[in-house]
Amino acid sequence: MTTNSNTKGTAMKLGVMTLAIMNVAAVVSLRGLPAEAVYGLSSAFYYLFAAIVFLVPTALVAAELAAMFAQKEGGVFRWVGEAYGKRFGFLAIFLQWIESTIWYPTVLTFGAVSIAYIGLNTSEDALLASNKIFTLVTVLAIYWVATFISLKGLGWVGKVSKIGAMVGTIIPAGLLIVFGIIYISTGGHNYMDMSQGFFPDLTKFDNLVLASGIFLFYAGMEMMGIHVMDVKAPASKNYPKAIFIGAGITVIIFVLGTFSLGLIIPAKDINLTQSLLVGFDGYLKYLHLSWASPVIAIALMFGVLAGVLTWVAGPSKGIFTVGKAGYLPPFFQKTNKIGVQKNILFVQGAVVTILALLFVVMPSVQSFYQILSQLTVLLYLIMYLLMFSAAIVLRYKMKKADRPFAIGRKSNAGIWIIGGLGFCGALLAFVLSFIPPSQINVGSNTVWFAVLIIGCIVVVATPFIIYSLRKPSWKDPNATIAPFHWEEQPVQAATATATTQPTATPKATDNTTKA
Repeated sequence: MTTNSNTKGTAMKLGVMTLAIMNVAAVVSLRGLPAEAVYGLSSAFYYLFAAIVFLVPTALVAAELAAMFAQKEGGVFRWVGEAYGKRFGFLAIFLQWIESTIWYPTVLTFGAVSIAYIGLNTSEDALLASNKIFTLVTVLAIYWVATFISLKGLGWVGKVSKIGAMVGTIIPAGLLIVFGIIYISTGGHNYMDMSQGFFPDLTKFDNLVLASGIFLFYAGMEMMGIHVMDVKAPASKNYPKAIFIGAGITVIIFVLGTFSLGLIIPAKDINLTQSLLVGFDGYLKYLHLSWASPVIAIALMFGVLAGVLTWVAGPSKGIFTVGKAGYLPPFFQKTNKIGVQKNILFVQGAVVTILALLFVVMPSVQSFYQILSQLTVLLYLIMYLLMFSAAIVLRYKMKKADRPFAIGRKSNAGIWIIGGLGFCGALLAFVLSFIPPSQINVGSNTVWFAVLIIGCIVVVATPFIIYSLRKPSWKDPNATIAPFHWEEQPVQAATATATTQPTATPKATDNTTKA
């Protein structure tokens, strides 16, 4: 998740539609559709609202920051650090890494459910999918297999992820939408509550919790900002065009996919981890294609596995790069023979294992899935709050900096509107995420609040503690992290002063250097 400049990008430029599809592939995941299907028609409102106040602002702000620091790696560490200092830059990159670490059990829970539904007996498959021990063992087995594969190198993982995205996400999403259209057009019973309407009852705050999870559906778009300099000219017009097209396609997939589930499954029967497979089973039975259910389950499982293979080593690479610059102890900087950050991957695996063991104390697989998803949302949103505000701050701290792509060049009004919209949207979702959902039994509210509040405090405090304990010996002499602008300016000023002073007056040179 580092944001390196692509020096080869001049050889090949991305078209608008190419980048738009890349955005869709990076963001779209089907596992979250059941969470929004309970809202019926109003789910479309939430998708559109989150796209306007979060998805588009994220993409545009990240594009400006990525283009601004195209020659300096570090990603969100760079962006936030330039605005608020190294301490908060480290917090941002740490949150980005730990969020993905907490995310693994949730996505692998979906993978475990997919494996359970490979069988031909739906009722037995459902029982297996809800079994805590089966889910725990499957999650840990898949994750550690993915980890050990990652240690072998990532040369072939990219190819697997591309195939997995097509087979496990794009094609199933298309099939789900087509099945829904066929079902309703041929007289299938509509289980969706059509009385809810497009606009939801915003007075019921407890009903908004699952809706706030939509923001996580759209998370990750900031990584697409690295391609802003690779877009065909003029980038200032083509990049936003690609963003809006990609956002439109993403919203359509989410809305129609959610509607397709709502049509065939009553809201009261929707299960966050199983309903996608149950929905496919329902459609295939209606179409007399029950034999294809295991095929769909295998495809979805493959999509999950491909995604995990890509992400297991991805985010850890960002924290590893920053760590080598002196922000992590030497233990976390160790690599294997082919340069893979082995110790970080092992620590990451230990955290995933501990989180997976929460299956034992949570009342159900579904409740575990939801509480970890909410914690993931909270941590990621803190990072986004830092990113949006940093973009605004840098307009004033680095007024003269080159911005190949900028949200409004003539004034700062554009960045205030777009960045401010993203910040307010992220803040709203952050607050709502603490409220226990009424649709799901999460056990004691005390446990719910304790896990989320304590989890946030511990995770946010950790990078600050690590930063305060850092030592000069932690820095790798071969680290490539460039200095921040406020570190470069004194050096540049000193060099410029020294070259303008006569060689016979060293005393004057020393004095002016301190200015």
